[in-house]
Amino acid sequence: MLFRSNPAWLSEYSGRNQLADLSQGINTADIDKSLVDSGKYKDKLYAIPLGNNATGMVFNKNAVDKLGITPPANGWTWSQYFQFGRDAKAKLEKDKYALMDATNDYTVYSSYQISQGKGYPVTEDGKFNIDKATYVAFANKYADLRKEGVVPPPDIATTDKESDAKMDLMNNDTVLMKRSFAALFPGYDGVKPGAYTLVTQPKGVQSSGFLKPSMFWSVSADSKNIEASKQFIDWFINDTEAADILTTTRGVPVSKKVLDYLTPKLTAADKLQIELIKNVAPDAQPFNPGAKGWSNYTSKDFKDIGEKIMFGKLTPEAAYDELVKKAKDYQ
Repeated sequence: MLFRSNPAWLSEYSGRNQLADLSQGINTADIDKSLVDSGKYKDKLYAIPLGNNATGMVFNKNAVDKLGITPPANGWTWSQYFQFGRDAKAKLEKDKYALMDATNDYTVYSSYQISQGKGYPVTEDGKFNIDKATYVAFANKYADLRKEGVVPPPDIATTDKESDAKMDLMNNDTVLMKRSFAALFPGYDGVKPGAYTLVTQPKGVQSSGFLKPSMFWSVSADSKNIEASKQFIDWFINDTEAADILTTTRGVPVSKKVLDYLTPKLTAADKLQIELIKNVAPDAQPFNPGAKGWSNYTSKDFKDIGEKIMFGKLTPEAAYDELVKKAKDYQ
């Protein structure tokens, strides 16, 4: 059986030997190696990316221009990111904020720790790897930003609903910038056409961005049509007819040749997606699809403990201890 799969499920399915090895029979020569490797588990290729995606930051360029401050630029650093927040806040109204509070955001923290050369907070083989000094420094940085009003207070920050026309804190003009993914950009542009643009995530001693498949094609290990399924996947990712049908509805095409063919037909918002992906790709970090059994830890436990810091119920040091304790339930 051929089916679409979510990158977050790869380790779960692959770890139970439920997927067929797709290393042979599908042309991946025109796909970024880091993107192809995102479909691997223990060195075997169990999933083929259907669409390309990348981490980045989306911001309201029209609002930034009106404030008269220097807009973010690709390749900027975390220090420049935090300073941009302070510069913007100095010119914003009292109930408006520059940045999102990322204390409870595993995706942002993960990118930050990677950029400091400390690896992923949870390794692909399921080992707890949150670096204490890095985590405490990150949480303290955002505590300072809360005090300065650069990020929203916790009762506002926790109401954010990503990509919602009214509840997304950037769409309702509460913040100027937030982390996002290239594939989400057309949705933001649809709410406020022409208002937003994209920039790479800030760097530390290393880059913090990574390429992420928008979704995968996988094949059941017990399928009677594995070879036919491979041919179908190959058509989806390498044929211009498939590209004309899909355009970017399942992410930016993964084949560079197909993307070159399709680009002249795309919208301005789609082209900004592609530009971000191209800017992230040269030094993209390896994609971590998530360790088997850890999805609740990264999506819920990290968030809950981070919010305790935001509401003043835990110090960063005590929160780290809580993260260590919680991790024992998953190891």
